[in-house]
Amino acid sequence: MTDRIFSVAIDGPAGAGKSTVARRAAEALGICYVDTGAIYRTVAFAVAQSGVDCADERQVEALLSRIHIRLRWTDDGVQHSFLNDEDVSSLIRSPEVSQLASRVSALASVRRFLLETQREVARTNSVIMDGRDIGTVVLPQADVKIYLSASAETRAKRRWLELREKGLAEPYEDVLREMLERDERDMNRKIAPLRRAEDAVLLDTSALTPEESIAAILNIIREKVAI
Repeated sequence: MTDRIFSVAIDGPAGAGKSTVARRAAEALGICYVDTGAIYRTVAFAVAQSGVDCADERQVEALLSRIHIRLRWTDDGVQHSFLNDEDVSSLIRSPEVSQLASRVSALASVRRFLLETQREVARTNSVIMDGRDIGTVVLPQADVKIYLSASAETRAKRRWLELREKGLAEPYEDVLREMLERDERDMNRKIAPLRRAEDAVLLDTSALTPEESIAAILNIIREKVAI
């Protein structure tokens, strides 16, 4: 392992497996995994709890001035999200919060609010950070940039199975529709749209198992960084 601090940016659409492979790769390398999606979900959860209209950016911006978001990592490297000192890590994983997170993440005020939080973590730790605009906006100078993708059908099936395991019986067709709608919003939003950075390595995981995806990610990182 190198002694210098380095950063890995992993971008891609919802359901591509970013969180799983980024977390496992970080564990293998002994570095910090930053789930930026969880940070936006925490804002979305705050919006939902407050009853603020996410279509009214002035209302959302006023709410931001009243909340505090912190990240903590347990000894085994698991990230926990705290909203005003309450651990909301398990509460931000519902489909409703996921959909709302896509909407609030398109707001300039929300992105400004969270940008420095993300960058500060990367300045002080070696990190793997995943999201929608990590390599293009948050960490444009990242040592390694990866764009992780998969077909919409593959991503929807993964999410559907994940929901089933949690006891949430949502029809596959609804999951696929929501996935396509989210892709449309993420790729066409005015602020920091989802796109592949010019210097990002493209990795399509449609035909890969989670273990194969993790191995591919680690190979890319080791080729780019002397570790």
